[in-house]
Amino acid sequence: MTDLEARRDALLLATLPHVPFEGWTPRALREGAREAGLDPTEPGTLFPGGPAEMVAHFSDFADRRMEEDLLALVPPPQKVGERVREAIRLRLERWSGEREAVRRAASLLAMPQNAPLAGRATFATVDAIWHAAGDDSVDFSWYTKRATLAAVFSTTVLVWLDDDSPDIEETLAFLDRRLADLAQIPKLRGRVETRLSLLPNPMRLLPARGRRGRRFGLTRG
Repeated sequence: MTDLEARRDALLLATLPHVPFEGWTPRALREGAREAGLDPTEPGTLFPGGPAEMVAHFSDFADRRMEEDLLALVPPPQKVGERVREAIRLRLERWSGEREAVRRAASLLAMPQNAPLAGRATFATVDAIWHAAGDDSVDFSWYTKRATLAAVFSTTVLVWLDDDSPDIEETLAFLDRRLADLAQIPKLRGRVETRLSLLPNPMRLLPARGRRGRRFGLTRG
């Protein structure tokens, strides 16, 4: 960890208690700096993009803690799917006491001007989850896995924000259902491809002359 990252982490943690009252605002950042014993100009130096940049850093900080928490599990989950589930669970449980700060962070990132930042933060999180789970794909599935998990993770966070069940049981039940749906995608794709392979080639149904005279929908003279 660099000195800059450590300073940004410290200011973030000092600011979090003020967010439920002040929101993610310059005032909250100043209060955090004061509580941490920092110079009043420090927030502008560490987060020149203001509160939105600190929210993005909060997401990155949560990703790093999630990876550490997953590595510390004993015994460790064995299957990739189990590790994905545990990574999300650990990330949510760690911040259960800061749900209002997360709620306000989500509201800030939902503003149109912050859409690119929100997209990058979500992608970074799902990439961290797959990486922590041991996924080493490098083909097109690298993108599809992250896109589908982004939808699962985002909706799970929305459920978690309003979950008052013991040990976030409702959230985890919702997560398990979504991950079960996600696990079916490769199986369904394999079945469809198998069935398609058994169908006759439609090109064979064309007259021989028509087959020779057509290529990519164009008729040759």
